[in-house]
Amino acid sequence: MQPAKQILPLIVFSQFCCTSLWFAGNAVMPELYLNFNLQDEALGHLTSAVQFGFILGTLIFAFLSLADRFPPSKLFFISAVFGAIFNLGIVLENNNLNSLLLLRFLTGFSLAGIYPVGMKIAADYYDMGLGKSLGYLVGALVLGTAFPHFLKTFTGTENLPWRYVIIATSGFAFLGGFLIFLFVPNGPFRKAKGKFKVDAVFSVFKNKNLLSAAFGYFGHMWELYTFWAFVPIILATYKISFPESNFDIPFWSFIIIGIGGLSCVLGGYISEIAGIKRTAATALLLSGLCCIIFPFIFLQPSATILISFLCFWGIMVVADSPLFSTLVARNAPPEIKGTALTIVNSIGFAITIVSIQLITYLNQLEPVYSLSLLAIGPALGLWGLFQKKVQL
Repeated sequence: MQPAKQILPLIVFSQFCCTSLWFAGNAVMPELYLNFNLQDEALGHLTSAVQFGFILGTLIFAFLSLADRFPPSKLFFISAVFGAIFNLGIVLENNNLNSLLLLRFLTGFSLAGIYPVGMKIAADYYDMGLGKSLGYLVGALVLGTAFPHFLKTFTGTENLPWRYVIIATSGFAFLGGFLIFLFVPNGPFRKAKGKFKVDAVFSVFKNKNLLSAAFGYFGHMWELYTFWAFVPIILATYKISFPESNFDIPFWSFIIIGIGGLSCVLGGYISEIAGIKRTAATALLLSGLCCIIFPFIFLQPSATILISFLCFWGIMVVADSPLFSTLVARNAPPEIKGTALTIVNSIGFAITIVSIQLITYLNQLEPVYSLSLLAIGPALGLWGLFQKKVQL
């Protein structure tokens, strides 16, 4: 068995490789429009298809307790292989909107066996220092989701043909799955759950400490993906409002979102000194304040101030994500730890769809102030974290 200190880089790199599947379709969306005669609304449909696939997948994985009943490394490997195959299906010539929706949905379903299962594997290897370990994992997720955009443009002015981007991300997913399968056996803190119990999912939230941690995570998720989705829109709208502004929207969108990967890692280290709950609550509070302050920053004419503010928001909005997952893992019974992580992930991603749809609608009515409603999530998350009789 590999020493634990050598396992973490393998898990992190594999997580990065496999989560590149998440936005592979988004990275080549203009080419999909041209090649398959898609309408404008296809972007929202294809993006939502991945999210719905992930949600359904995590629900099924949780109800069947797959990550607790079977070796998680094998589950990760199988999910990575299927995810890579479904992603690769995009390159077929005879695709249409319906087939693309199905392929993206199945890719999202496969990701349910990658992201939360990767956290389960880390939790099986690390008891102390779990917050730092999950910080690396969520950081890998952030960079992995942005990687297809980087892959498409890294040659400079000559973009890679769009099919190469899809093939490359599928290849990376295959690689990540095989690395986990070959070099990451069951961890020393894994406690296998012998048989399927239908009430395992419902028993997850009987623990008040776990419920409190989950509530904080749900508030965080209300804000996170909507902020990420709106970063390019914020920048584009600002350039329209202030035509003298001169900045590259795709580049700064990548920076603003991708910088969160570093904050996940840094937050893990800070949590070892300041405590997990305090560190998570601080990040949640600061990101909530960013929601409220945003309109005032957006209405001023300095693009430098806006981008600096958005970078700070990008740091805070995701820094608490691995810390909440750590609190969930630590407060879940060992035999259903994987189930707890999976069901909390599933509910959290379901919340992102509601948030995105609501803010999208309100943004059409009031494009500046609508994003301030994202503060609802951090406010409710903080309320859940500091309930009486809760010891996290």
